[in-house]
This record gives sequence, C-alpha cells and structure tokens, in this order.
Amino acid sequence: MNDTIQNKLAILPDEPGCYLMKDRQGTIIYVGKAKVLKNRVRSYFNGTHDGKTQRLVSEIEDFEYIVTSSDLEALILELNLIKLHDPKYNIMLTDDKTYPYIKITNEKYPRILTTRKVKKDKAKYFGPYPNAGAANETRKLLDRLYPLRKCARLPDRVCLYYHLGQCLAPCVKDIEPKIYDEMIEEISRFLNGGFEDVKVDIEKKMLEAAENLEFERAKEFRDQITHIETVMQKQKMVTGDLSNRDVFGYAVEKGWMCVQVFFVRQGKLIERDVSIFPIYRDSEEEFLTFVGRFYDIPEHIKPKEIFIPSQIDKALLEKYLDVKVIIPKRGSKKELVDLAMKNAQIGIREKFQLIERQEERTVGACEALGDAMEISPPLRIEAFDNSHMHGTDAVSAMVVFVDGKPAKKEYRKYKLRETAKHDDYGAMQEVIRRRYTRVLKEDLPLPDLIIIDGGKGQMEVAREVIEDELGLFIPIAGLAKDNKHNTSQLLYGDPPVPIEMKRTSDGFYLLQRIQDEVHRFAITFLRQQHQTHAIQSVLDEIEGVGPKRKQQLLKHFGSIKKIKESSVEELMKAQIPSATATAIYNHFHKDSLSTE
Repeated sequence: MNDTIQNKLAILPDEPGCYLMKDRQGTIIYVGKAKVLKNRVRSYFNGTHDGKTQRLVSEIEDFEYIVTSSDLEALILELNLIKLHDPKYNIMLTDDKTYPYIKITNEKYPRILTTRKVKKDKAKYFGPYPNAGAANETRKLLDRLYPLRKCARLPDRVCLYYHLGQCLAPCVKDIEPKIYDEMIEEISRFLNGGFEDVKVDIEKKMLEAAENLEFERAKEFRDQITHIETVMQKQKMVTGDLSNRDVFGYAVEKGWMCVQVFFVRQGKLIERDVSIFPIYRDSEEEFLTFVGRFYDIPEHIKPKEIFIPSQIDKALLEKYLDVKVIIPKRGSKKELVDLAMKNAQIGIREKFQLIERQEERTVGACEALGDAMEISPPLRIEAFDNSHMHGTDAVSAMVVFVDGKPAKKEYRKYKLRETAKHDDYGAMQEVIRRRYTRVLKEDLPLPDLIIIDGGKGQMEVAREVIEDELGLFIPIAGLAKDNKHNTSQLLYGDPPVPIEMKRTSDGFYLLQRIQDEVHRFAITFLRQQHQTHAIQSVLDEIEGVGPKRKQQLLKHFGSIKKIKESSVEELMKAQIPSATATAIYNHFHKDSLSTE
C-alpha cells in the first residue's frame, strides 16, 4: 500500500457514497457503492482476500470517492459511473441469447413483426418468447384476428390479404388513424394476458352470426377461438394469475456469483437468463448492482413486477427501477424464487471448474509470465511483427492482449512510410516510434510489456526508441522461433537472455498465442496489400482504368486471376462501361487475339 492510499484511508468519512479505484495510469478499474465509505474502502486494504480480489487490490494505486446523501443516490451514481467508465473489474453485463419478441411498428399503417432486436424506435415490443416458433405462431394468430397491413412497402393495388379479410388495404383506401389505434390497443391487451377477454368477445360474435344464419362467418369466429386456445394454452401455467414478471435468484461460491432470471409472461415460465461473474464485495451489494444494470440491455424489457430473494433491499430497488418489487413469503410465488435460487446454485457448481481453468489460462498466465520475468503481471501486452513480400509491400502489425485475452478492437496495421526495403530493424523502429508517440500524444494506456517477434537486434532498436527517444521505461521482450517456426524462447533483460519456462505452462501457452496471433494478423494484412498492388500495377497499363475502376474491379472479382478469366459481359457486371470492359479483355487476351 503506497503513501497516497494510506493518507486517504485515514480521512474517509462515515457517509454513504461511491468509490473509484484507479491503476498506475490513472485508469478507473473498479467502481463500487457503500453505506459507509470508511468501512467499505478500508476493507479492501485490510485482512486477507481470495486471489481474485487480491489481484484487483494489487493494481490499485489511488482511489477517489464521492459522498452522497442516501443509499439510493449512491446506487444511481454507481450505475452511472459504471456506464461512463466501463471499469474492467465491474460486472460485464452481456446478453448471450437473443430472444424473439413481437413488435408492433410505429408507422402510419402499423405492422406486426417478430424480431430479435429491441430498438428505441417508439414501436411496441412484447415478449420475450421461449423460441421463434412460439413468437411466429402468436404473430400469425394476431394476423388472422386483426387486419393490419402485411406488406413492407405499400403496393399500388390490393393484395390477397385484403380479399382474405386480413388487411384493410391502406394502399388504395383512406383508413382513419382511430381504427388502427383501437386495433393496437386490443393487440396490446391480448399480448399482456387479455387473450381470454378477446376469446369471450369472439364467442359473442360467433353466437350473433349463428343467430343471423351467417354460418360461414360463425365458422370463421369458431376457427379463431380454436387458434387462440391452441397457441396460447400450450405451456403449463406456473402462477394463478396472468401477470408479466421477472424472477431473480442468485448463489455465491468462492468469490463468484451466479444470477438466474426467470422470465414469466402471461403467467407462464418461458425462458431464463444465466450470468456468472466475479464479485469483490458483499453479495447483496453486487446483486443490487446487477439488477440495477439488468434493464440497460434493450432486450430486457422491464415487466410490471419483479420477484427477489428476502435478504435484498427491496425499497432501494423499487425506487431506482420504478417497478413493483416483491419478496414472496409463501405459496407458488415463493416457490418460483426458491427455484431460481436453486438453479443458480446448480449453475455455479457446474461451471466453477471451467471458470477457474479459464482464469488460470488468462490472468493466471499473465501472473506466471510476470513471475518468470520478475516484473509486475503484464496484464496489458502489445506485440509487434514485421512482414514483407521479397522486399516489397513492407507492413507491420500490432496485437493487444488484455488480461490474457486478445483485444481485437485495439489491433493496428501499419504501412511502412520511411523504411528502406529489407531493413527489418528500421521497420521495427518506425512502427514502435509511430505507436508510442501517438500513445503519449493521445494519453492512451501504456502496456505492461512490449513483445517483439524477433531476437536481440530487434529488441535493441525498439529499446532505443522507447527509452532513449521517448523516455519511457516499459519491459521489452523478444520471441525467438525454432527451425520449425514454433515459439522456442522468450528473451528478456539487458543484455537479453533466455527466460526459463516450461513449454506446458499457461505462461508459455500465452506467449505462443500472442506470437501466432501477431504473425497471422501481419501476414493477412501483407496479402491484402500485395493483392491490391498486384491488381493495380497490372491494371495501370490499361487505358481508361483509373483508381475508381481499379477499386470496382478489386471489390467485384477479388483477384487478378478472376479478372483475366472474365468475359466482356462479366466485366460489365462490375459496373464497367462497355468500351473499358472491352479494353480490359483485349489487354489480357493479346496473344489469343493476334493468332486468330
């Protein structure tokens, strides 16, 4: 613990609020809330912790805190700060499944659709449904009951749906908006559990039609009732009412939490969501944060009420979510919460061994690598590789691994600007200079380790730029390959010496992954560049083919071979004018033309 942290711990207030943990670069890595800031923040630096929490604490170099006037304010602030900073140690809420929903579009003449994407487009969404089949069956039923338009674009004449009585034909008729409003209201009522009322209304219409001797009409109503019963009664009822609710349960083991959420729609349990993640404070606090963030995911539509376990602060959630929060005490509703808790316990036991193994191969591998090199765990690694095609099309590539996993959004490609052909050392200097000049200029995070795909010479030229030119002190390692092009040695130190690592260790496996990945990324970029230049250089000789035409041909055919093999007609399909297409064809068939 450094002096800055010790001094701040001594003056923490006895107030509720939020705390923001920072690493050595000032990046916020964790945000939490506390009823008493002094007690909660001090707990991180006192006593013993499991390896996972100790890893978080080992990265903390500073912290900030914000005092709030209530627990509710602290929860709201915590959720907003997590959304703003996206700290790496906070719960990462991801929606692994895309559930089907029924959507009533927000158009002048609305449509009913099934979709897996919930957007902020002022449409009405209902669901989720257990599977696409259930959603489609319900949509087809509604299409039979309510004559909303079916066409994506309005045609200029009536279609078959109009003749079947399933569309009002707004394409050719003026339909009052009030009619559509009434239908949407009825559909909403139907999908929110009111299908029994709709069925009663249809039964009345059926009896009236029969009394008026309109037997065909009565038969249509009878068929509609049958469809409602078939589609809407397929699933077993789990509660005695038809409410929409989400049921939350959780379990904790060895510093990890599993949360299971049951989606109950129209009284039926139709689907569940499972999340497993590490926690760094009281389980009740982590659960509160999870539920608070759960409805930030668009697909998670907030129901009328949610059920939670008894030990959770119901009033706090109710105020934040603006939804009815219930802690069931007995009966079938209590059984639902117990079932969610039981499933969470089973889920975390089943997956815990896998979670531990994954941790060993990612963050654990970083720690093992740091131990072998006698440096801090390199949780952010940036690796570089140069590549060229017989001295031409020289390129470089950089890949980034964070916590032992590839961060592909941060990968970078470099076309070399200043380096002479065959100058591998110059290429490494150029790309290192460009990368870390930009990092300093834009205040981007610095790596804990730089890996050079090469030996001592490459490492030295990289060090000259990093230390002598830019004044940075970042560990630089080299990776050597054996004669079979497999990772063989990690070089480090001044002068560089091989670092002993077992080839079967997770640390060595991480190095192999990094070397393979940076080489793959560089080679892929090289091939793209070479193909582009090959096509451009050949096409440069053809009159009428400028940069735009080259781009069209490259995009359409993908290779010079396919362009050569194409007929004039095929070239014209790439939006090439007839005269230019003929010129291209003639250019590649000079020999055959001269012998004809």
